Amino acid sequence: MTERLVWLPFDPAELGDPPEGLRYEVVDPTEHVPDSVADVRFYVPPYQVGPRVAEVLPRMTSLEVLQTLTAGVDNVRPHVPEGVLLATGRGIHDASTAELALTLTLASLRGVPGFVRDQDRHHWQTGWHQSLADKRVVIVGYGAVGEAVERRLVPFEVDVVKVARSAREAVHAISDLPRLLPDADVVVLVVPLTEETRGLVDATFLAAMKEGALLVNVARGAVVDTDAVVAALHGGGLHYATDVAEVEPLPADHPLWDAPNLLVSPHVGGASTAMWPRAHRLVRDQLHRYAAGEELVNVLSGSY
Repeated sequence: MTERLVWLPFDPAELGDPPEGLRYEVVDPTEHVPDSVADVRFYVPPYQVGPRVAEVLPRMTSLEVLQTLTAGVDNVRPHVPEGVLLATGRGIHDASTAELALTLTLASLRGVPGFVRDQDRHHWQTGWHQSLADKRVVIVGYGAVGEAVERRLVPFEVDVVKVARSAREAVHAISDLPRLLPDADVVVLVVPLTEETRGLVDATFLAAMKEGALLVNVARGAVVDTDAVVAALHGGGLHYATDVAEVEPLPADHPLWDAPNLLVSPHVGGASTAMWPRAHRLVRDQLHRYAAGEELVNVLSGSY
């Protein structure tokens, strides 16, 4: 029986104990597409899923499983061939993204960007800043990452309000946002990008927020109407900290750069030392399930 072919973006030795009975090749399709492309049964694309990954999928005529290293799959899902099982990297980035959400929140509230600019000028400027303690924080998108954010928020003595697509015990429905936003000091976005969430944060959403509230986006840039955010920032009633943008890299001449009360990080939510141990663990476990004919986890669609 021919060994089933697995394409990985890293050395299979990184998995520790990859299952036997599978054949492994290390491939980055953005650099080279081997002739074995038609034989691939299980594919783990590079972390940075670009257009070349989407282009190679139709050539994988034997593909059974596409396992991403990202929790969000909006950039690859439309290109997955019919019948191919699509599994996400849910769990890989929870810790790292939650850490960044807290970093952006604390840095914005405590004025850290101003400290850095003053340091560059060798200028000592004291003053009072907002504390995270005693704030009401609304987490919009209470999934795995949202839970990780909450676990890190609780020790800061905050009131956490959880929001998901639909209501469940102790979790509000996203339709409740209009009545929740006026009391929120901080709103953290961790929703996936879907047709429901695209443009969720528009002028109406922002107008419902408390004067001086902080919006933190570690979701996707398109969840936010950037023009509306720029207008709100210039209006002085909003603070915004974001790890994502509608167009990435954010163009140098984009008006968002020059808006007041803004902190931008260059989409590094998952890019930390916490990522790879979790990525290797998930891929290893998925491959063991696949080799044994067991059900995979994090599955969105398809069958094999």
